[in-house]
Amino acid sequence: QLQLVESGGGLVQPGGSLRLSCAASGFSVDDYAIGWLRQAPGKERERISCISSSGRTTDYLDSVKGRFTISRDNARNTVYLQMSGLKPDDTAVYYCARDSARFGGCRAPDFTSAGQGTQVTVSS
Repeated sequence: QLQLVESGGGLVQPGGSLRLSCAASGFSVDDYAIGWLRQAPGKERERISCISSSGRTTDYLDSVKGRFTISRDNARNTVYLQMSGLKPDDTAVYYCARDSARFGGCRAPDFTSAGQGTQVTVSS
């Protein structure tokens, strides 16, 4: 059974860092494109990063480029999002999600399966 469990969120001051983890079960993370999405209060959920099934392609929302890094540990079947230079605008619930199709890339993934999310709050 497919399961995605996010962890690592919390309260951090502006300029701080966090590393989010997405532990997957029921499938192999190197078979699917995996994305990180976030949803702030009153806003639409947005995709902020993706790593392709091959691991060779990653992409980022413009507002997080240079501050966030997505990575993957196949042995642990886990995908990470390293976040630095955090800003109050980064406050949101962060979700990881899996593409519906195997062996996909980040051009147009269909992220239909997501975890329960982890709260990130950036505030002084």
